[in-house]
Amino acid sequence: MYALIAHMTPLAHTAYVGLGANLGDRRVTLVAARDRLAADLELLACSRLYETPPWGLSDQPPFLNAVCQVRTALAPRELLIYLKQIEQDLGRTPTLRWGPRVIDLDILLYDDLVYLDEQLAIPHPRLPERAFALIPLCELAPGLFHPALNQRFTDLVAALPPTDITPIGEQW
Repeated sequence: MYALIAHMTPLAHTAYVGLGANLGDRRVTLVAARDRLAADLELLACSRLYETPPWGLSDQPPFLNAVCQVRTALAPRELLIYLKQIEQDLGRTPTLRWGPRVIDLDILLYDDLVYLDEQLAIPHPRLPERAFALIPLCELAPGLFHPALNQRFTDLVAALPPTDITPIGEQW
C-alpha cells in the first residue's frame, strides 16, 4: 500500500531513518531493511555501518547501526506505521525497552519538523545523547541543525563523552 502511495505522489519530504540490530545476522537484517526502504521510498544516501555498544541496557550484544536519508510522500505518522511494518516483517517481536532486537527503525528527522504526540516525537527525543545515531547522521549531513535545539549536529557529537563506536567498511 505505501509503495503505491509513495510512487503516485510527489516525494516532497526528506527524512532520516536510524537503523539498528543486535540479534541474528545484523548486517543481513540491516541490508534487508535498507532494501525495503529503497523499494518503497527514494533512498538518497546511507551512512556506513557502525558497530556500537548497547545503549540503555548494557547486558546485551553490540549493535550495528546506520542512518539512511530518504525522500517520501508519506506523512510522519504514515512513515512510522510503514517502518513498524518493516520491523515486523523482518522478525521484530516486543521486548524490553532498550533491549536486544532483530531490527529497530526510528525516524530521527523529518524535514525541519518539530512534532510530538502520544506515539511519535520528531526529532527523535533522545537523538542529542545517542552517538550511535548522531555519528552516522553527521556522516550524511555534517551541516545539518537540530530543528528544536538550533544546534549543529556535529556540535552535539562533540559534546558527547568518548564512545566505542567503530565504522565497519564503506559499502553495505
